[in-house]
Amino acid sequence: MPGPKELDPSSSPRALLGAELRHRREGKGLSQEELGLPLFVSGSFIGQLESGTRRMQVDQAQKLDEILKADGFFVRNCAALKKSKYPDHFAEAAEAEAVAKTIKEYAPQLIPGLLQPEAYARAVFRAYQPTAVEDVINDLVAARL
Repeated sequence: MPGPKELDPSSSPRALLGAELRHRREGKGLSQEELGLPLFVSGSFIGQLESGTRRMQVDQAQKLDEILKADGFFVRNCAALKKSKYPDHFAEAAEAEAVAKTIKEYAPQLIPGLLQPEAYARAVFRAYQPTAVEDVINDLVAARL
């Protein structure tokens, strides 16, 4: 079984929160499973919080502050994480994209916009706006290219 993943707290606010969670959990001598029990989550979930791959919710932060006697650290920082310039439904994807080394897309029915040749883009815009005047389609195609 591999050892715990090395965390770089400077890489993102979530990584900082995760590193602190691991530090405090280990300081209390708790396993991920043991910490997960009072939160009604698995040890794997705690591991995801620690690695920064999952976003901590405020109710979880409150419970973690109580269990780990963190004097409100998790609630304060969880609230700071929620202050994102992106809408809630998109914030997690935007944060992941910012630290991604590779972005892959699977689009079996449509060529992604950046890869569309002019004729294909024109056909796509025409299909979605069949009554649009040619100038509108030309502007859309020009913007796409």
